[in-house]
Amino acid sequence: MDDTNVVHAAVADAPQLPSPRRRSLRVPLMAGGVLVVVLGAGVAWFTGGRYVSTDDAYVRAAKLMVSTDVSGLVTEVDVHEGQAVTKGEVLFRVDPRAFQIALDNAKANLEEIALGIRAMKADYQRMLSDIAAQENIVANDQATFDRYDVLVKANTAISKATFDQGRFALAADERKLDGLRHQAEVQLAKLGGNAEVVVEQHPQYLQAKAVVDEAQRQLDHTTVRAPFSGIATAVDTLQPGLYLVAQTAALTNQGAVGLVSTDDVWIDANIKETDLTHVKAGDPVNVTVDAYPGAVWHGVVDSISPASGSEFSILPAQNASGNWVKVVQRIPVRIKVERKPGDPRLRAGMSVVVDIDTGHARKLAELF
Repeated sequence: MDDTNVVHAAVADAPQLPSPRRRSLRVPLMAGGVLVVVLGAGVAWFTGGRYVSTDDAYVRAAKLMVSTDVSGLVTEVDVHEGQAVTKGEVLFRVDPRAFQIALDNAKANLEEIALGIRAMKADYQRMLSDIAAQENIVANDQATFDRYDVLVKANTAISKATFDQGRFALAADERKLDGLRHQAEVQLAKLGGNAEVVVEQHPQYLQAKAVVDEAQRQLDHTTVRAPFSGIATAVDTLQPGLYLVAQTAALTNQGAVGLVSTDDVWIDANIKETDLTHVKAGDPVNVTVDAYPGAVWHGVVDSISPASGSEFSILPAQNASGNWVKVVQRIPVRIKVERKPGDPRLRAGMSVVVDIDTGHARKLAELF
C-alpha cells in the first residue's frame, strides 16, 4: 500500500467532529425538551382532578310491569311486542261483565238507601204530628180528670167508676205520648240528629255511595292503560283467555305488559369515592355510548346518591372482623341526558362512558 492510500485510510478512520452549527443547536434542543416535559407535567398537575371519567355506567329508563288490581279473564290485548304507545293508550282489557253487574247492584242499593232516608224524614214529620195530636188528647184527659177530682172533693154526685175511668184514661194517654216521643227521638237519631238532613250527606247514603265508587273503580280497571309513554315488551306472556289473578300478576309477570319509558331516560354512573371529591350537581357531562361509536350526548349531573351501592344490597359486606380488605366503594351518580330529535335511541341497560367536568383547578399554593 502506498503512502497516499495510507493517508486516506487514516483520514476515514478518524472520528467526525460535529459541525459548529450542530453544536450550537444541541443545548437549546435539550433545554426545550426539558421545558416541554415540565410544562406538560405542570398542565397535567393543574388540571388533574378536574375531569372524572368512568365506564361503569349504564342507560336507565323508567320501566314497569303494567297490570291491574282486579281479577278476571283477559278478553283483548291491544298492543304487540316493541310497539310504541302513548300515555293513556289501552294495553289490554279484562272481561267487564261481572264488574258491570256489581256496579248496577251497588247503584240500585244506593237508590234504595236514598228512598229509605226520604221515607225516614217523612215518617219523622208524621210522628211529630202524632205527638201533637196525642198532647191534645192528654190535655183533654187532664181537664176531665181535674173536673172529676173537684166534684169528688165537693161530695157532688159522681160515681167512683167515672172518676177512676178518667184517671186511668189520663195515665194511658200519657204513656202513649211518652212512647210516641221516644219513637220520634229514635227516628231523629237515625237521621243523624237533623230532621232536615240532606240525603246525599246521610251516613247510610255515603256508605252506599262508597260501594258504588269502588264498583265503578273496579270496572274502570278492567281496561288497562299505559301510565306513561314508552315501548311495550313482554307482551307474549299475556294472551286472550288467560285468567288474570290480580294478587300475583305483577310478581309472576303473568297478566302484565312490560313498559319501558321513552321520555324518562337517564344515566347511572358508578364512580369511585376517591374521584367524587369535586363532583357536584350541575356539572357538565359528556356521554358516549358503546353501541354508537362517535356519537356524543351532553348532560349534567342530576344528583349524587347519599350512600354507596353496597349499602342497598340485600347482604351488605360485614367488616367487623380483623381480617378485611379495604375496597374503594362506588357511589351512584345520576346524569340527566340532553336528547335531540334524530339522536340514536338510548335503550335501557346500554353501556356508556361518562366524562364529568368538575371545573376544579389546582392552585400553586397547594404545592407548598
